[in-house]
Amino acid sequence: MILLEDLKTICPQTKTGRLAIFVEALNGAMEEFEINTPEREACFLAQVAHESGGFNYVREIASGEAYEGRKDLGNTHPGDGKLFRGRGLIQITGRANYRQCGDALGVDLVGNPVLLEDPDLAARSAAWFWSDRGLNELADKGDMKAVTKRINGGLNGYGDRLAYWAKAKEVLA
Repeated sequence: MILLEDLKTICPQTKTGRLAIFVEALNGAMEEFEINTPEREACFLAQVAHESGGFNYVREIASGEAYEGRKDLGNTHPGDGKLFRGRGLIQITGRANYRQCGDALGVDLVGNPVLLEDPDLAARSAAWFWSDRGLNELADKGDMKAVTKRINGGLNGYGDRLAYWAKAKEVLA
């Protein structure tokens, strides 16, 4: 179980009130998707801390225009890039991913994409993505590089992810 004090140690730059809104949501999501060992929890928290700017953002800062017309993301309708830009703690991106995530969570995310900005769905979508992409197994091996590549497609922000991971491992030891 993650405590507010744990999140404050992992993300000292983030205001306590902001972190507090995610504690219950993170615990529920991690339980639901079997992110239930110190290794898994530390790796997951490090990744979502990076992707969300220390739990400050549940919507991508960029407009999403760069995703317009990206068939690999399922963005086939005009305006899909902006409508289905990254949301949630792990930044679910693209019409196809919103559909897949919504189907898995039992929520119409294609019809109402802003639902991923709710703390509970922001955490659940991240944990669903984590589970769906087989990241528990990689976390069990301590393979942060492979985890990062599956989430990001590359190693963007790898140093930041490693710093969060080190703090999370220390807190959860």
